Amino acid sequence: MKQKKIPLRRCNGCNEQKDKRELIRIVKNNEGQISLDLTGKAAGRGAYICNDIECLRKVRKSKRIDRVFDCKVPDSVYDELEEQLKNNEQ
Repeated sequence: MKQKKIPLRRCNGCNEQKDKRELIRIVKNNEGQISLDLTGKAAGRGAYICNDIECLRKVRKSKRIDRVFDCKVPDSVYDELEEQLKNNEQ
């Protein structure tokens, strides 16, 4: 019997490889909007982080998401992502 492979993704904050379902996807859609994709199915370019505000802060400080999406991510987007993460933890 063939086992289904679990897709692995690397957190851009802590750089640990984890099951895709354990991570939160940040997506840049075709219009250039950046947001959290809690379903993991939104269309667009994705980057992954742990469900941890510290990983988001590391990504923000290192500007890793800017490099992944090849654009300058405004501070307001990081603030919004942090708020969404805080709300997601509750």
